[in-house]
Amino acid sequence: MKILFLGDIVGRPGRDIVTSLLPALREEFQPDIVIANAENVAGGWGITPTLAQHLLSPGLIDVITMGNHTWAKESGVEVMENEARVLRPANYPPGAPGRGHGLFKTASGALVGVANLNGRIFMDPLDDPFRAATEIACQLHKQTPIVFFDFHAETTSEKAAFGWHCDGRASVVVGTHTHVQTADERVLPGGTAFITDVGMCGPVDSVIGMDTETVLTKFRTQLPHRFKVAEEGPAILCGVVIDVDETTGRAQSIERIRRSVG
Repeated sequence: MKILFLGDIVGRPGRDIVTSLLPALREEFQPDIVIANAENVAGGWGITPTLAQHLLSPGLIDVITMGNHTWAKESGVEVMENEARVLRPANYPPGAPGRGHGLFKTASGALVGVANLNGRIFMDPLDDPFRAATEIACQLHKQTPIVFFDFHAETTSEKAAFGWHCDGRASVVVGTHTHVQTADERVLPGGTAFITDVGMCGPVDSVIGMDTETVLTKFRTQLPHRFKVAEEGPAILCGVVIDVDETTGRAQSIERIRRSVG
């Protein structure tokens, strides 16, 4: 079982490079399922029904995960309520629209459990992601040995701790949110593939996807300033491909992907 995961898709540059390169990546790696984080896809904040429909079109992405910008667009609520292939963080309090985890069938008929969770350090104080992960893994394992977690978090320490917490509970734990790909991918002793942050799909000449001058103005003046996605120049696609044993759910390998255009 091969799982291809793409890091945070940022604005139009992210959408364009994913649309352009993903068919070739599918051909190269032959993944059974493609998952991507798209919480920044709509101008850097949130998602819309139109963009969700595009990303989920045949030959592109199979499952979308989100993060702390899930509700940035008003129409994002509609996406959460109506599209089962888009997951918001599962540790939002009860009553939040949408779902935080699901089971997805591959072309071969195998089931993959996918869940999205938000960290809490320097982020909104949601419910405990560690406890939620334990409960979700137990629930998903009733139907499949393959469990995938996208942990959308700010700090390296919380992501590392979450990876160790999930070792043996999940097949894969990938970190998202900080938009810079880390070089620490490994398979933990219990069989869980882990990387602190997958990186982003978005503009290279930027500050984690945002327009450089806009960000510099904010840092230099300390005045309120609305960030915007950097629209010019080359783009980069960051991801990982994980090989998982379909019978045991243990990861066999994890490999970083980094491609650019322009």
